[in-house]
Amino acid sequence: MWKCLLIACAATATALAQNPASSLDVANLREDVRGLSQRVSELTLRLEQLERENGDLKLRASSAGQSYATVAQLNDAVAELNRTIKLAVSTAKNETLQQVAAQMEKLGQQTNAALESLARTQAAAPAPAPRAGAPAPTAFSENFPKEGANYTVQKGDSLAGIAKKTGAKPQDIINANKLADPDRLVPGQTLFIPGGK
Repeated sequence: MWKCLLIACAATATALAQNPASSLDVANLREDVRGLSQRVSELTLRLEQLERENGDLKLRASSAGQSYATVAQLNDAVAELNRTIKLAVSTAKNETLQQVAAQMEKLGQQTNAALESLARTQAAAPAPAPRAGAPAPTAFSENFPKEGANYTVQKGDSLAGIAKKTGAKPQDIINANKLADPDRLVPGQTLFIPGGK
């Protein structure tokens, strides 16, 4: 199409060139034809460049189409990742619980050993000599029920009142709690009530 236009312009220029009065018009027309020729060349180059870019884009699109994952594939991958995470968390949790249990057992053994050592030390220690004029130390019997309940002393409680409330024997409460002076109960004090409710 551009070539036809250029040929038509050239023919018009030739016809005008034969008329001497319009030589200025011919010169202007030639300049316009040369400008049009240059513009056609630029457009041709641009068209070739666009065709190359279009080919590159088609090539990229065809290769990129192969790298897309479907929604189902993504869902499967997420589900697998969730399973892996849950398994890892469960394993870590079990390992942590096992370590804590082992440490608690070790601490329990150490505590028991320390208590036994303390009990042996106290049993082996000689009893302090009574002060002059002080009452003789009370001996406590281990002959009381080993099962029972705890009781928190309230303001105004007495040993006899607590025994009556709980159904326990006063002497069993004295022996179980090693009360040297049963008349001095302190509010908030916790007592073990053998056989009590």
